[in-house]
Amino acid sequence: MGDAVKWGILGASKFAREFMGPAIHAAHGADLLALATSDPAKADPFRAFCPGIRIHDSYDALLADPEIEAVYIPLPNHLHVDWTLKAAAAGKHVLCEKPIALRGADFDRLITAREASGRLIAEAYMIVHHPQWIRAAELVQGGAIGRLRHVDTVFCYNNPDPANIRNRADAMGGGIRDIGVYTYGGARFVTGAEPDDLRARVMTEKGVDTWAQVTGSFAGPMGRFTYSALTSTRLFPRQEIVFQGDEGLLRLTAPFNARVFGEARVELHRPGLSVTTERFPAVSQYELQVAAFCRSVRDGAAYPCPLEFSRGTQDMIDRVFDAAEEIAAP
Repeated sequence: MGDAVKWGILGASKFAREFMGPAIHAAHGADLLALATSDPAKADPFRAFCPGIRIHDSYDALLADPEIEAVYIPLPNHLHVDWTLKAAAAGKHVLCEKPIALRGADFDRLITAREASGRLIAEAYMIVHHPQWIRAAELVQGGAIGRLRHVDTVFCYNNPDPANIRNRADAMGGGIRDIGVYTYGGARFVTGAEPDDLRARVMTEKGVDTWAQVTGSFAGPMGRFTYSALTSTRLFPRQEIVFQGDEGLLRLTAPFNARVFGEARVELHRPGLSVTTERFPAVSQYELQVAAFCRSVRDGAAYPCPLEFSRGTQDMIDRVFDAAEEIAAP
Protein backbone atom coordinates (compact mmCIF):
# COMPACT_ATOMS: atom_id res chain seq x y z
CA MET A 1 0.00 0.00 0.00
CA GLY A 2 2.70 2.46 -1.03
CA ASP A 3 3.88 4.70 1.78
CA ALA A 4 1.20 3.55 4.20
CA VAL A 5 2.14 3.22 7.86
CA LYS A 6 2.63 -0.46 8.67
CA TRP A 7 0.74 -1.56 11.79
CA GLY A 8 0.75 -4.39 14.28
CA ILE A 9 -1.70 -5.15 17.10
CA LEU A 10 -0.59 -6.34 20.55
CA GLY A 11 -3.30 -8.75 21.62
CA ALA A 12 -6.42 -10.26 20.07
CA SER A 13 -8.99 -8.52 22.24
CA LYS A 14 -12.69 -8.45 21.34
CA PHE A 15 -12.51 -4.70 20.74
CA ALA A 16 -9.49 -5.08 18.47
CA ARG A 17 -11.25 -7.88 16.60
CA GLU A 18 -14.55 -6.05 16.12
CA PHE A 19 -13.56 -2.40 15.83
CA MET A 20 -9.95 -1.31 15.76
CA GLY A 21 -8.53 -4.15 13.68
CA PRO A 22 -11.01 -3.54 10.83
CA ALA A 23 -10.49 0.22 11.22
CA ILE A 24 -6.71 -0.05 10.84
CA HIS A 25 -7.21 -2.36 7.86
CA ALA A 26 -9.61 0.10 6.20
CA ALA A 27 -8.14 3.48 7.17
CA HIS A 28 -6.49 5.71 4.60
CA GLY A 29 -2.73 5.64 4.97
CA ALA A 30 -2.62 2.48 7.10
CA ASP A 31 -1.59 -1.09 6.34
CA LEU A 32 -2.35 -3.78 8.94
CA LEU A 33 0.45 -6.36 8.75
CA ALA A 34 0.66 -8.27 12.02
CA LEU A 35 -1.05 -9.48 15.18
CA ALA A 36 0.53 -10.79 18.37
CA THR A 37 -1.35 -13.57 20.15
CA SER A 38 -0.29 -16.83 21.76
CA ASP A 39 -3.63 -18.45 20.84
CA PRO A 40 -3.80 -19.32 17.12
CA ALA A 41 -7.59 -19.64 17.27
CA LYS A 42 -7.89 -15.98 18.24
CA ALA A 43 -6.16 -15.02 15.01
CA ASP A 44 -8.83 -16.54 12.76
CA PRO A 45 -11.33 -13.63 13.00
CA PHE A 46 -8.53 -11.22 12.06
CA ARG A 47 -7.66 -13.33 9.01
CA ALA A 48 -11.32 -13.09 7.96
CA PHE A 49 -11.03 -9.36 7.23
CA CYS A 50 -7.24 -9.21 6.70
CA PRO A 51 -6.26 -12.52 5.04
CA GLY A 52 -2.57 -11.72 4.74
CA ILE A 53 -2.01 -10.76 8.36
CA ARG A 54 0.99 -12.47 9.93
CA ILE A 55 0.81 -13.83 13.44
CA HIS A 56 3.49 -13.45 16.12
CA ASP A 57 3.21 -15.71 19.14
CA SER A 58 4.33 -13.03 21.62
CA TYR A 59 4.17 -9.27 22.06
CA ASP A 60 7.96 -9.08 22.14
CA ALA A 61 8.17 -10.88 18.81
CA LEU A 62 5.89 -8.35 17.18
CA LEU A 63 7.91 -5.45 18.63
CA ALA A 64 11.04 -7.05 17.16
CA ASP A 65 9.46 -7.17 13.68
CA PRO A 66 11.48 -4.59 11.70
CA GLU A 67 8.66 -3.96 9.21
CA ILE A 68 6.16 -2.80 11.84
CA GLU A 69 6.19 0.97 12.32
CA ALA A 70 3.20 1.49 14.60
CA VAL A 71 1.40 -0.64 17.16
CA TYR A 72 -2.09 -0.52 18.57
CA ILE A 73 -2.35 -1.69 22.20
CA PRO A 74 -5.75 -2.99 23.40
CA LEU A 75 -4.42 -4.74 26.53
CA PRO A 76 -5.97 -4.49 30.02
CA ASN A 77 -5.66 -1.08 31.67
CA HIS A 78 -2.90 -2.00 34.09
CA LEU A 79 -0.60 -3.07 31.24
CA HIS A 80 -0.90 0.06 29.12
CA VAL A 81 2.01 2.12 30.43
CA ASP A 82 4.55 -0.71 30.48
CA TRP A 83 3.81 -1.95 26.97
CA THR A 84 3.61 1.57 25.57
CA LEU A 85 7.09 2.24 26.94
CA LYS A 86 8.39 -1.08 25.59
CA ALA A 87 6.95 -0.34 22.15
CA ALA A 88 8.45 3.16 22.06
CA ALA A 89 11.82 1.77 23.14
CA ALA A 90 11.56 -0.67 20.22
CA GLY A 91 11.16 2.30 17.87
CA LYS A 92 7.43 1.95 17.27
CA HIS A 93 4.77 4.64 17.17
CA VAL A 94 2.05 3.78 19.70
CA LEU A 95 -1.72 4.17 19.75
CA CYS A 96 -2.85 2.75 23.11
CA GLU A 97 -6.38 2.18 24.31
CA LYS A 98 -7.79 4.46 26.93
CA PRO A 99 -7.03 4.98 29.68
CA ILE A 100 -3.42 4.99 28.52
CA ALA A 101 -2.35 5.54 32.15
CA LEU A 102 -3.83 5.04 35.61
CA ARG A 103 -2.69 8.29 37.26
CA GLY A 104 -1.78 11.67 35.89
CA ALA A 105 1.81 11.29 37.12
CA ASP A 106 2.27 8.32 34.75
CA PHE A 107 2.19 10.76 31.85
CA ASP A 108 5.60 12.09 32.82
CA ARG A 109 7.12 8.77 31.76
CA LEU A 110 5.07 8.62 28.56
CA ILE A 111 5.92 12.16 27.49
CA THR A 112 9.60 11.57 28.27
CA ALA A 113 9.51 8.41 26.13
CA ARG A 114 7.79 10.26 23.29
CA GLU A 115 10.42 13.00 23.29
CA ALA A 116 13.36 10.62 23.64
CA SER A 117 12.18 8.22 20.93
CA GLY A 118 10.87 10.75 18.46
CA ARG A 119 7.84 8.50 18.04
CA LEU A 120 4.18 9.46 18.24
CA ILE A 121 2.56 8.13 21.41
CA ALA A 122 -1.16 8.78 21.85
CA GLU A 123 -4.25 7.54 23.64
CA ALA A 124 -6.92 5.97 21.45
CA TYR A 125 -9.46 8.65 22.30
CA MET A 126 -11.52 8.35 19.16
CA ILE A 127 -14.39 10.77 19.79
CA VAL A 128 -12.35 13.92 19.11
CA HIS A 129 -11.89 12.71 15.52
CA HIS A 130 -15.64 12.46 14.88
CA PRO A 131 -17.14 15.42 13.01
CA GLN A 132 -20.04 15.63 15.48
CA TRP A 133 -17.57 16.61 18.22
CA ILE A 134 -15.64 19.00 16.01
CA ARG A 135 -18.94 20.64 15.02
CA ALA A 136 -20.08 20.81 18.64
CA ALA A 137 -16.89 22.65 19.60
CA GLU A 138 -17.38 25.10 16.71
CA LEU A 139 -20.97 25.84 17.71
CA VAL A 140 -20.44 26.15 21.46
CA GLN A 141 -17.26 28.19 21.20
CA GLY A 142 -18.79 30.25 18.39
CA GLY A 143 -21.65 31.44 20.59
CA ALA A 144 -24.48 29.46 18.98
CA ILE A 145 -26.06 28.83 22.40
CA GLY A 146 -25.07 32.16 23.93
CA ARG A 147 -23.08 32.02 27.11
CA LEU A 148 -22.47 28.44 28.22
CA ARG A 149 -24.08 27.82 31.62
CA HIS A 150 -24.19 24.05 32.14
CA VAL A 151 -22.92 20.75 30.71
CA ASP A 152 -24.82 17.56 31.47
CA THR A 153 -23.61 14.16 30.27
CA VAL A 154 -24.53 10.50 30.73
CA PHE A 155 -22.87 7.25 29.65
CA CYS A 156 -24.31 3.96 30.93
CA TYR A 157 -24.41 0.31 29.93
CA ASN A 158 -25.24 -2.90 31.77
CA ASN A 159 -22.37 -5.38 32.21
CA PRO A 160 -22.65 -7.48 35.40
CA ASP A 161 -20.38 -10.31 34.15
CA PRO A 162 -17.83 -10.84 36.99
CA ALA A 163 -15.32 -12.37 34.55
CA ASN A 164 -15.34 -9.35 32.26
CA ILE A 165 -12.13 -7.37 32.50
CA ARG A 166 -14.08 -4.17 33.16
CA ASN A 167 -15.32 -5.73 36.40
CA ARG A 168 -11.92 -6.89 37.66
CA ALA A 169 -10.17 -4.83 40.30
CA ASP A 170 -6.83 -6.53 39.57
CA ALA A 171 -6.99 -5.20 35.99
CA MET A 172 -7.95 -1.71 37.21
CA GLY A 173 -11.43 -1.92 35.73
CA GLY A 174 -14.52 0.08 36.61
CA GLY A 175 -16.82 2.53 34.91
CA ILE A 176 -14.87 5.72 35.61
CA ARG A 177 -11.78 4.52 33.77
CA ASP A 178 -13.80 2.84 31.03
CA ILE A 179 -16.40 5.51 30.23
CA GLY A 180 -15.81 8.43 32.59
CA VAL A 181 -12.88 9.22 30.31
CA TYR A 182 -15.53 10.21 27.72
CA THR A 183 -17.95 12.11 29.90
CA TYR A 184 -15.10 14.10 31.46
CA GLY A 185 -12.84 14.51 28.42
CA GLY A 186 -15.72 15.31 26.07
CA ALA A 187 -16.67 18.35 28.11
CA ARG A 188 -13.03 19.47 28.20
CA PHE A 189 -12.65 19.06 24.42
CA VAL A 190 -15.69 21.10 23.43
CA THR A 191 -15.26 23.91 25.94
CA GLY A 192 -11.49 24.18 26.36
CA ALA A 193 -12.19 24.49 30.09
CA GLU A 194 -10.95 22.57 33.11
CA PRO A 195 -12.75 21.58 36.33
CA ASP A 196 -12.22 23.95 39.24
CA ASP A 197 -14.58 22.24 41.69
CA LEU A 198 -15.65 18.58 41.80
CA ARG A 199 -17.76 16.34 44.02
CA ALA A 200 -18.34 12.64 43.45
CA ARG A 201 -20.68 9.96 44.77
CA VAL A 202 -19.67 6.41 43.85
CA MET A 203 -21.02 2.87 44.22
CA THR A 204 -18.63 -0.07 44.03
CA GLU A 205 -18.81 -3.85 43.70
CA LYS A 206 -15.79 -6.02 44.51
CA GLY A 207 -13.39 -3.14 44.22
CA VAL A 208 -14.59 -1.51 40.99
CA ASP A 209 -16.92 1.44 40.56
CA THR A 210 -20.24 0.58 38.95
CA TRP A 211 -22.02 3.94 39.34
CA ALA A 212 -20.60 7.42 39.71
CA GLN A 213 -22.24 10.84 39.81
CA VAL A 214 -19.88 13.78 39.46
CA THR A 215 -20.98 17.37 39.91
CA GLY A 216 -19.13 20.66 40.09
CA SER A 217 -17.99 23.45 37.83
CA PHE A 218 -15.50 24.22 35.07
CA ALA A 219 -13.66 27.42 34.26
CA GLY A 220 -11.92 28.50 31.09
CA PRO A 221 -11.99 30.83 28.10
CA MET A 222 -15.79 30.68 27.97
CA GLY A 223 -16.18 31.61 31.61
CA ARG A 224 -17.44 29.41 34.42
CA PHE A 225 -20.24 26.86 34.07
CA THR A 226 -21.72 24.03 36.13
CA TYR A 227 -21.24 20.38 35.28
CA SER A 228 -22.91 17.03 35.93
CA ALA A 229 -21.87 13.56 34.75
CA LEU A 230 -23.35 10.11 35.38
CA THR A 231 -21.53 6.89 34.49
CA SER A 232 -22.69 3.36 35.26
CA THR A 233 -21.93 -0.19 34.20
CA ARG A 234 -25.13 -1.50 35.77
CA LEU A 235 -27.86 0.51 34.03
CA PHE A 236 -29.73 0.18 30.76
CA PRO A 237 -27.67 1.74 27.93
CA ARG A 238 -27.95 5.49 27.67
CA GLN A 239 -25.63 8.17 26.38
CA GLU A 240 -25.83 11.84 25.51
CA ILE A 241 -24.17 15.15 26.26
CA VAL A 242 -25.93 18.50 26.46
CA PHE A 243 -24.36 21.95 26.40
CA GLN A 244 -26.85 24.46 27.75
CA GLY A 245 -26.43 28.17 27.34
CA ASP A 246 -28.60 31.21 28.04
CA GLU A 247 -29.70 31.45 24.39
CA GLY A 248 -29.84 27.84 23.27
CA LEU A 249 -28.97 24.21 23.84
CA LEU A 250 -26.76 21.76 21.96
CA ARG A 251 -27.35 18.01 22.26
CA LEU A 252 -25.32 15.09 20.90
CA THR A 253 -27.51 11.98 20.65
CA ALA A 254 -24.88 9.24 20.25
CA PRO A 255 -21.73 10.98 21.38
CA PHE A 256 -19.56 8.06 22.43
CA ASN A 257 -20.56 4.97 20.42
CA ALA A 258 -21.71 6.56 17.18
CA ARG A 259 -23.32 4.03 14.77
CA VAL A 260 -23.31 1.35 17.51
CA PHE A 261 -25.59 3.13 19.97
CA GLY A 262 -27.41 5.05 17.26
CA GLU A 263 -27.09 7.73 14.62
CA ALA A 264 -24.78 10.59 15.53
CA ARG A 265 -26.78 13.81 15.51
CA VAL A 266 -26.00 17.32 16.67
CA GLU A 267 -29.20 19.12 17.66
CA LEU A 268 -29.18 22.89 18.09
CA HIS A 269 -32.22 24.07 20.05
CA ARG A 270 -32.98 27.77 19.82
CA PRO A 271 -35.83 30.07 20.98
CA GLY A 272 -39.27 29.57 19.47
CA LEU A 273 -38.95 25.76 19.51
CA SER A 274 -36.45 25.96 16.66
CA VAL A 275 -34.37 22.79 16.26
CA THR A 276 -31.63 22.42 13.66
CA THR A 277 -30.25 18.88 13.29
CA GLU A 278 -27.02 17.80 11.62
CA ARG A 279 -26.63 14.07 10.99
CA PHE A 280 -23.52 11.93 10.62
CA PRO A 281 -24.86 8.45 9.77
CA ALA A 282 -21.89 6.80 8.04
CA VAL A 283 -18.80 8.09 9.84
CA SER A 284 -16.33 5.66 11.44
CA GLN A 285 -14.54 7.51 14.21
CA TYR A 286 -12.09 4.62 14.52
CA GLU A 287 -10.99 4.90 10.89
CA LEU A 288 -10.70 8.67 11.23
CA GLN A 289 -8.55 8.20 14.32
CA VAL A 290 -6.15 5.84 12.54
CA ALA A 291 -5.99 8.08 9.46
CA ALA A 292 -5.15 11.10 11.64
CA PHE A 293 -2.44 9.09 13.42
CA CYS A 294 -0.93 8.08 10.07
CA ARG A 295 -0.92 11.68 8.83
CA SER A 296 0.96 12.71 11.93
CA VAL A 297 3.50 9.92 11.46
CA ARG A 298 4.03 10.51 7.74
CA ASP A 299 3.48 14.26 7.32
CA GLY A 300 4.12 15.65 10.78
CA ALA A 301 0.55 16.93 11.07
CA ALA A 302 -0.48 17.95 14.58
CA TYR A 303 -2.29 15.07 16.26
CA PRO A 304 -5.76 16.09 17.53
CA CYS A 305 -5.37 14.26 20.86
CA PRO A 306 -1.82 14.62 22.19
CA LEU A 307 -0.69 13.16 25.49
CA GLU A 308 -1.05 16.59 27.10
CA PHE A 309 -4.81 16.55 26.45
CA SER A 310 -5.14 12.98 27.70
CA ARG A 311 -3.24 13.91 30.83
CA GLY A 312 -5.81 16.62 31.57
CA THR A 313 -8.60 14.05 31.47
CA GLN A 314 -6.60 11.65 33.66
CA ASP A 315 -5.98 14.45 36.14
CA MET A 316 -9.75 14.92 36.31
CA ILE A 317 -10.27 11.18 36.83
CA ASP A 318 -7.71 11.30 39.65
CA ARG A 319 -9.63 14.16 41.27
CA VAL A 320 -12.88 12.21 40.99
CA PHE A 321 -11.36 9.19 42.74
CA ASP A 322 -9.76 11.42 45.39
CA ALA A 323 -13.05 13.21 46.08
CA ALA A 324 -15.28 10.14 45.90
CA GLU A 325 -17.83 9.56 48.65
CA GLU A 326 -18.87 5.91 48.57
CA ILE A 327 -22.57 5.29 48.91
CA ALA A 328 -24.54 2.05 49.24
CA ALA A 329 -26.43 0.59 46.32
CA PRO A 330 -30.21 1.04 46.63
